[in-house]
Amino acid sequence: QVQLVESGGGLVQAGGSLRLSCAASGRTFGNYGLGWFRQTPGKEREFVAAISWYSGGTYYADSVKGRFTISRDNAKKMLYLQMNNLKPEDTAVYYCAAGTVAGSARPADFGSWGQGTQVTVSS
Repeated sequence: QVQLVESGGGLVQAGGSLRLSCAASGRTFGNYGLGWFRQTPGKEREFVAAISWYSGGTYYADSVKGRFTISRDNAKKMLYLQMNNLKPEDTAVYYCAAGTVAGSARPADFGSWGQGTQVTVSS
């Protein structure tokens, strides 16, 4: 089991930027995919971006393509999400996740989750 801890959330004005970080520890071998999801009250968890742990291939939701960048540092066991040109509709709790399927956008393919970090974008 891998443990994940997010950081970097906060309050930002529309058009601003934030960088989320996710520290992984524990048994990371076999987790081929890393991802970011977000969730607002009353809605299902939504895919944001994913990256292959080994190849570095990236995948994005259409709503964030061109504004968000996912990256990872294998040596440090860190996952990042650079968020630029933020919009009020990006407001959510953001979760990092690790799973055994590279490039998946399905929450069911991710077995390990962080506790979440709040991102609030004001208009």
